[in-house]
Amino acid sequence: MPPLNTDSRPDPDSKPGLAWVFSSFPRIVAFGLGSGLIRPAPGTWGTLMGWLLWVLAVGRLPDAYIAVLLPVAFVLGCWVCGRVGKELGKPDHGGMVWDEIVAFWLVLWLTGASPLAQLLAFVVFRFFDITKPPPVSFFDRRFKNGFGVMWDDIVAAAYSLLVIAIMVRLEVFL
Repeated sequence: MPPLNTDSRPDPDSKPGLAWVFSSFPRIVAFGLGSGLIRPAPGTWGTLMGWLLWVLAVGRLPDAYIAVLLPVAFVLGCWVCGRVGKELGKPDHGGMVWDEIVAFWLVLWLTGASPLAQLLAFVVFRFFDITKPPPVSFFDRRFKNGFGVMWDDIVAAAYSLLVIAIMVRLEVFL
């Protein structure tokens, strides 16, 4: 029996396993430290991982650092999601959740720090990420590479921020 090759592509119809994900840095990042393996709704679990990372580390950074971290995390995501998508034979595999993590960091950064504000941000972001209203759906269909994986979630984050800003302005919340 040949030894298990952790670098080989899994069957596109099968779900990647924990050992496969944790066998390389790009996979660990793309799968959100393994949160993208949780079923059902890996995107929601990835967003929750993003929220946890925000509370524990990212949100504690000075704004200037976050302003640098977000584009760096976006570019990293373009690379890792592109690479892992090719390995999987599926450019936008549902288990790749780094896109949700980075986009949600953007939403959290520009949203109030209260737990209620963050909860609302989570619900609004998940709504736009799941429903993909135009042009989110356009970018999701049109760009099938690492950039496309990352970009449609940034557009969903922009929708989320617009809705939250309107709610704040109308004093519906906060």
